[in-house]
This record gives sequence, structure tokens and C-alpha cells, in this order.
Amino acid sequence: MAKFGEGDKRWIVTERADGTNVHNWHWAETNCLEWSRTFFRKLFANVAVADGDVSVAVKKVERLDGEAYVNVRKGKVIPGYEIGVTLAWEGEVRGSDGKVLQKVDGSVEIPYISDENADEDPEVRITVKDSGEVGKRLKQVVVEKAKPVILEKVRVWVESMAKGGPVKDDLEAKKVVSQKNNGSSSNGNGNINGNNENDSKKNEKSEGKKGFKTISLTERFNCRAQDLFEILLDENRWRGFTQSSAKISKEVGGEFSIFDGSVTGRHLELQEGKLIVQRWRFGSWLDGIQSTVRIVFEEPEGGITVVKLTHSDVPEEDRYGNATVVENTERGWRDLIFQRIRAVFGFGI
Repeated sequence: MAKFGEGDKRWIVTERADGTNVHNWHWAETNCLEWSRTFFRKLFANVAVADGDVSVAVKKVERLDGEAYVNVRKGKVIPGYEIGVTLAWEGEVRGSDGKVLQKVDGSVEIPYISDENADEDPEVRITVKDSGEVGKRLKQVVVEKAKPVILEKVRVWVESMAKGGPVKDDLEAKKVVSQKNNGSSSNGNGNINGNNENDSKKNEKSEGKKGFKTISLTERFNCRAQDLFEILLDENRWRGFTQSSAKISKEVGGEFSIFDGSVTGRHLELQEGKLIVQRWRFGSWLDGIQSTVRIVFEEPEGGITVVKLTHSDVPEEDRYGNATVVENTERGWRDLIFQRIRAVFGFGI
């Protein structure tokens, strides 16, 4: 993997003299850190709340550091970011005549905003420079009134990153041009592309359900198939290798909840040491969306197990517009489940 900002020579178009990235076929990476600083300054330019005779306003974005970038390939947006943000705020207490009696400064720190936790609100730390009663009251107003507004602003930035950040307008412009070109091209029989019934059926079959993808993985383990089967249905061992809470039924039709409730589902089919089929969904997905997980266990030789995973109907976006669902789900299976099982139980190959 190339270092951030350097690019990867495997994805560079060298055949063209002008180096053009035709149809974004190759990865195009855009640094979004400075754009994010400007975006946050605009977001928090007029953030103010009040509670009776007390008011609080965000004065400025004191710090935004870390890394933020957007990768685009064939029009598909994959954002990546790990940033920390500090905001300065000022509170005022006014008398009955409207005059300011006291001003107090403080800060709001958001230490970690990451694409891995795009569907969760980040941690927010609030401090105030006055330890007296006025300072305590102003801090409470920030916690109760300003914090929800601040988190909503952060979600706006997260959603904007998911749509392409600083390259969003270029992507939308290219999409319009592409749609116009496709709409005016002919299939050679006098019909406009997309109106031919046979072509439509062919595309539908090859693409599958629009807006959804299928993940296919094959993993090898140095253990018996029965061992892996039991681990994936044992909530105590699941807690051990994921370091998160889990509740797992062992019956067909039974429900499960893993990764502290982030993933829930139901067992559709269980064949001892051979097959697990489940309904599977993230809480961050749109309501009603269910995917299907099919795990086949094979033992080609003694002590060696091959796991074939098919995770179908995975949505390309979550309820917040983040377009990294498929990539994060695949990475979760590899790194947070299979790789940790190898490491914790010594099943590595």
C-alpha cells in the first residue's frame, strides 16, 4: 500500500501522454484536510444557543488536524479520515436590563472523528475556564444545548465527505455529461440504449439488485471445521475475540446481537460443522434493509478448514449517505472476525 499522498504506481495511467484518468478507472486521491478546515469554519460561523439570561456562542475553530482524503474510482467515492477538532466558545450572563454581567471562555474538543465510526457520534469533551457557579452553569448549557448542534454540524461534514467532499461538484458534473451521452447513443438498430427490452434484462441480471453488492471471501484456518462452527455460535468466545458484547442463539430461527448491538440478525439455517446461513444487518442501515450471510465450512484435509463466505444484499450506502458500507463490511469480516479468530485461538496458517 502506498503512503498517503504518494499514490500507488499500480494505479497510474502511463499509456496516455497527458496522464488523463479516463472515466476515473484508476484511483484518484484528493487531500481534503485544508478543505475540511474551511468547511468547519463555515459550519460553525454562527453557532449560538441561549437559555434564559445565559447565552453561548462558538467563537472559532481553534484546531483541526489529522488526515482526510477522498478516493474516487469509476465514479465511486471512498472517503478516509481520522481528524481531531477543537472549538473555542464564549458564554455570557446578562442582567434583567440586558447588560452583560460576566463572560466566560471554554473549549469543545472532539478528539477522534473517523470513517470507521461514520455512523456513530464522536466523543465530545467540554471544558470551561471558570470553576465558579457561573462557569458550571455555562458548561451545562453547552452540554445540553450546544452539544447536539455541534454533533449535527459534524454529521453534515461526514455526509459531505461521503459524497465526495471537494470533488463532489466535479463528480456530479461528470455524471450529468455521462447520462446525456448515454441517452443520445444508439444501439445500432435505431433504438436508444436502455429502451431495448433484451438489453435491459441482460443488464439487470448482470448487475443484480441496484444499490446493493455481494461480498465473497475464502479463508483458510489451521483447525477443524467443527471448531470454527462452534466459535461463531458461542457468545462467550465471541466476546473474547472481539472484545465486545454478544448474545447468540444456537437454534434455527434464533436471534443474535454482536459488536455491542451494532449487528443483529437471525439464524436461517444451521448444519453442524458445515453451514451457517443468517439474516444480517447493521443498525446504521436504512430501516427494513436485511442482508444474507452464507458461511460454508470445508475440510479438504485433516486439520485444515476452508471457509467460503458469501454476504449478499449489502447496501452501498447507509442511512447517513456514507458510501463505504461494502468496503467496511468486507474489512470487518477479514480483520475483526476471521483474523482475530486466528490470533486468539491460534488457528493461523
